Amino acid sequence: MSSNIRNFSIIAHIDHGKSTLADRMLEMTGTIEARNMKEQVLDKMDLERERGITIKMTPVRMVYYPRRLSQENTQIKMEVDNLRSSSEHERKSAQVEDYILNLIDTPGHVDFAYEVSRALSAVEGVILLVDSTQGVEAQTLSVLSVAKSLGLVIIPVVSKIDSPNAR
Repeated sequence: MSSNIRNFSIIAHIDHGKSTLADRMLEMTGTIEARNMKEQVLDKMDLERERGITIKMTPVRMVYYPRRLSQENTQIKMEVDNLRSSSEHERKSAQVEDYILNLIDTPGHVDFAYEVSRALSAVEGVILLVDSTQGVEAQTLSVLSVAKSLGLVIIPVVSKIDSPNAR
């Protein structure tokens, strides 16, 4: 694996926010212009749109340009850099490279678990998404087990933390 290419998938129980997170990543990387964005942009099948769920895994290539940070993110980065005193870190952070992010959005419904298994065989890591209003559910444990058995890097992320029902 090249040091600036990341192959990953978003996995979670149904309705925990996988496609919404993918949408935000597409938006933040500029892969899809804001004016062309629509909810669950990767869910292309009519049945997916009608039912509001992902049925087929969907791969997408994004390029993350760390140099294109917004003013707010630039300010945060400057504050973090000021906290770090290592001259080696300063030297490394000056050599920022672009990243190719190959994402596979996956279904969360148990009936489409085979799609998740296929996706996980093609990636090095996963974002494990857990809905803060629902907590860990059956499919969360199922996909986590598959990811662990494949030795994938697992990054846990909690979604919907702004909900009044968040735990």
